[in-house]
Amino acid sequence: MRLTKVLEELGSSLKKYRNDGDPDLSGIQMDSRKVKPGDLFVAITGFQIDGHHFINEAIDNGAAAVIGENELELSVPYIQVFDSRLALGRAASAFYQHPSRKHKVIGITGTNGKTTVSYILKHILEHAGKSCSLLGTVSYIINNEVYKPSNTTPDALQIQELISESNDEFVVLEVSSHALKQYRIEGLELDYGLFTNLSHDHLDYHPTIEDYFEAKTLMYNYLKKEGSAVVSRLGEWGDRLDSILKAKEIPVYSIGYDDIHDLKIEDIKLNGESRFDIQMEGITYPLTFPSPGRHNVYNAAMAFLTAVKIGISPDMIAEALKSFPGVPGRFEMISHPEGATFIVDYAHTKDAIEYCLQAAQEHEAVKVKHIFGFRGERDKTKREHMVKASAAMSNEFTLTFDDLNGISEEEMANELKELNERFGMNKGRVITDRTLAIRDAWENARRGEWILITGKGPEEYQSMYELPTSSDKETLLYLKKMQNKEKVIG
Repeated sequence: MRLTKVLEELGSSLKKYRNDGDPDLSGIQMDSRKVKPGDLFVAITGFQIDGHHFINEAIDNGAAAVIGENELELSVPYIQVFDSRLALGRAASAFYQHPSRKHKVIGITGTNGKTTVSYILKHILEHAGKSCSLLGTVSYIINNEVYKPSNTTPDALQIQELISESNDEFVVLEVSSHALKQYRIEGLELDYGLFTNLSHDHLDYHPTIEDYFEAKTLMYNYLKKEGSAVVSRLGEWGDRLDSILKAKEIPVYSIGYDDIHDLKIEDIKLNGESRFDIQMEGITYPLTFPSPGRHNVYNAAMAFLTAVKIGISPDMIAEALKSFPGVPGRFEMISHPEGATFIVDYAHTKDAIEYCLQAAQEHEAVKVKHIFGFRGERDKTKREHMVKASAAMSNEFTLTFDDLNGISEEEMANELKELNERFGMNKGRVITDRTLAIRDAWENARRGEWILITGKGPEEYQSMYELPTSSDKETLLYLKKMQNKEKVIG
């Protein structure tokens, strides 16, 4: 593709272009080390590294043209823009020939539930005989090939490349607030934009909860002309978003408990599995969903409404929901030989923790125990609220290490002890080694207890712990295997 064709897409982001050539581009890169002859190099000003420092390296590696924000004189065509991140998304979309226009694209944003809703939708679509790619926290799935994700939402270049490679009819994409602020979905065009909820999170990145909410609303700038929104109005933020979108004349379909909503949730029963009714256009549909918890009722309802708007029959959706296999690391259940239930979940906000603990209570656990921690260099303002929630809703809890992210073990251990002393209601303790905290819970588990291990879900450990395992689930399976071996020897 010629450089001038890419330039046509830059629009308002274009500041200055020194027109001394129109090379035929062979690719686009934002990492100078990956540049090959004929590539367009986009210099991004990052949080730790400034790509402008590597422009000469990119040219030495064969870059045919460069996009950047600084005033520069180069030996190759140079395009100066106001924002390189925004320009990258638009340039990548042009280079890959606007791949989102060839698919039905569903973007999902919100604090909690993005991953589960995306997996439910993928399951429904495939049950209905449609093919579906998925880009999210747990994995990227393209043409039935599974790739390990780099972020909740890939960078702009990666998104366009992945979608261009997809032969699937649908693409479901988790969209984080970071991605929206950093223009990672720039150049993408959505058919549906889903909003699950909003709660206290990422205030290490966003200065206020209002800024966090406003970031979420940016997703709707990327709707196709005929695109529409599906909004959960089970909280005030959903109500606010509904008003904003309707003022922009964007079609909005909502879920809630009242008759004003397109999908009304009724008669929730939680006991081993989730049973509930939904009412749409005067018709009531009884649903069964194998994942426990009220929050999963909401997730299933969001997916149901979206699938109906896509054109799948309610009866087929109901049938698909019954066979949903779950999501790796999202309320993943592992049974204990003594009759206890262990849960591995990604919950890392106050609301998500409350959803998990509430699910245990609703299933009549005789005792609820909770193991969790906090990530270094991440939102510290939510930690107090998470501890208070656990102390209020569990019988006992253990604070342990999560990803330290450069924070010293001593500093994190001291903070865990302080949080426990101030807000633990005499229910908590600290065991810094995560695998030992899980082992202690395993060895002391009794029939009818629910033990929830939250924060990491399917993610691998970054720290080295005493047990030879690399994730929470692997630790539980290791302990189960060791216990079975002991029984055989005994």
